[in-house]
Amino acid sequence: MTAVGPFGLSVRDQALEADVQAGLAAVEAGLLDATKSDVPFITEAAQHLVRAGGKRFRPLLVMLAAQFGDPHAPGIVPSAVVVELTHLATLYHDDVMDEADVRRGVDSANARWGNSVAVLTGDFLFARASHILADLGPEAVRIQAEAFERLVTGQILETAGPRDDRDPVEHYLDVIAGKTGSLIAVSGRFGAMMSGADEQVVDILTQYGERLGVAFQLADDVLDIASDSHESGKTPGTDLREGIPTLPVLHLRARAASGGAAEDLELVALLDSDLTDDARHAEALRRLRRHPALEQARRDTVRYAQEARATLAPLPDCYAKAALEELCDLVVHRAG
Repeated sequence: MTAVGPFGLSVRDQALEADVQAGLAAVEAGLLDATKSDVPFITEAAQHLVRAGGKRFRPLLVMLAAQFGDPHAPGIVPSAVVVELTHLATLYHDDVMDEADVRRGVDSANARWGNSVAVLTGDFLFARASHILADLGPEAVRIQAEAFERLVTGQILETAGPRDDRDPVEHYLDVIAGKTGSLIAVSGRFGAMMSGADEQVVDILTQYGERLGVAFQLADDVLDIASDSHESGKTPGTDLREGIPTLPVLHLRARAASGGAAEDLELVALLDSDLTDDARHAEALRRLRRHPALEQARRDTVRYAQEARATLAPLPDCYAKAALEELCDLVVHRAG
């Protein structure tokens, strides 16, 4: 049993391990190739987050989904490069919107070169992803375009906030289904589709990716508050400091709004204060880590991961299916 990829998945079959390792190595080479430019500065900026590493969660899912068809089909590695390039591009843009200083343990692009360079570098990566995608056929282009529309819609909905008549938690779950779930769903879909798997298998792995993607983001929400270190590759409490609503905070606000205890109201007031102040920020983190809202968010993470696992039930038992099931456990483990 060997850990495969930076995400730490344990694979119990040597043939599967070899396929996945070879696929991820090819994706890494493809990412470096796709981020090269005739302009050295563009290459440096475009490869900044590639070289910083990352879990390569989306390419890993592509490789595992491909096991249900021909795992060596020619479109598999390029499609994995496409989803990872798209993901990386969104990180450049997200860090500008969030005014983040750190990403994957290194200076964010906007902190190093400024917002304009970071935004344009993200655009460059989108362009390179589109170039690769064009060779994968019109159906792949359509699928990616639909996912990208959902991703952007999710980001806009997050920025706009929920309507007055909408439950904030339901609104947020819709946001992350678009922002995160859509691209992870495409990862499962591309892997199965490019391998020539049956349409039913493609549908199952698409649904699996969507649910797992939501669980993955909810685990990040928990980690942003619960982590005492830089486990997430970002400064703990970054979302909190920037006032970005995450599930633990939304659960807290819901408790406070429905006749919560005095400590709930006090903590909400603290969150509504100026959290750019380091002392207030540290106090808010300390109190949230002890609050039941954090455990409630953990339970939600587990629920979505369990739904993802249940989606796999119709697939034949094999090492790839076991690995996909283990991914659900790993996502939950990240949330503690």
